[in-house]
Amino acid sequence: MAARHFGPYSVDVSNEDKVLFPDTDLTKGDLIDYYEAVAETMLPHLRDRPLALHRFPDGLEGDGFVQQRASDHFPDWLDTTTVERVGSGSDTVVHPVANKQASLVYLADQAAIALHRWLARSDLPDQPDMLIFDLDPSTDDFEPVVEAARRVVQLMRDLGGQPHIMTTGSRGLHVVMPLRRKEGFDEVRDVAQAMAAHLADRYPDSLTTEHRKRNRGDRIYLDVMRNAYGQTAVAPYSVRGKPGAPVATPLAADELDDPGLRPDGFDMDKVRQRLEKGEDPWQGIHRHGVALATIRDSLGYNG
Repeated sequence: MAARHFGPYSVDVSNEDKVLFPDTDLTKGDLIDYYEAVAETMLPHLRDRPLALHRFPDGLEGDGFVQQRASDHFPDWLDTTTVERVGSGSDTVVHPVANKQASLVYLADQAAIALHRWLARSDLPDQPDMLIFDLDPSTDDFEPVVEAARRVVQLMRDLGGQPHIMTTGSRGLHVVMPLRRKEGFDEVRDVAQAMAAHLADRYPDSLTTEHRKRNRGDRIYLDVMRNAYGQTAVAPYSVRGKPGAPVATPLAADELDDPGLRPDGFDMDKVRQRLEKGEDPWQGIHRHGVALATIRDSLGYNG
């Protein structure tokens, strides 16, 4: 066991040679090094947000699990937040929160490969500060997802929003529009559904709001169901628990035009290289928050 020091905080890391990704021989030490390296860029996207941890104590060859509650053995300095459990009315959940570089390193040492964040911050858990479209392919062809993302981006811009694009590190793309924290999840989801319906009506041959997979055909499903209390989305710069250790990676808008773009095309090394060359494409994202009322009015949606 070795200690890593971050100002007043120390993390005792162990079993750094343990292979988590057997296809590439990437170890827990590699994961820890990655999260330590990207912390400065990643932490603003996590600050004060309840997290769900996708942990793989035995690596990808074992059974992973999602952990919502902070464990009793987590150090006292690792921030937590208590929120009402979805649909309970009274029960609560104490979620881990990553506000420090040491927190990311500690969670990586717990084999928390992927971090999924709430769409709201802990001080106002009922009021999201982002609206998200989750776009996954219906077939093995990724180009329709890219084209769908272009159309979501254009609609958000037309309505007065500032869209931000991210590969998920899995199969698709997220398009996120930052919001001012003035309205609740129900209102945000209603507007997101109206936006999706608008796009599906405009592009009926390629986009759909149909929940049933068998009725979608090859059309891209405009999934806005993450816009709900207690739902999470993979965090920017999170590694995914998949072969090759792909990373959810924020994109500049013109990167949608890259013919080689893949949803799982960035790994830990590539992301570190990107960050060494330039700024985070999502830097200061929440300075661009738009009032939901602006989107609603521009869309002509009356609820």
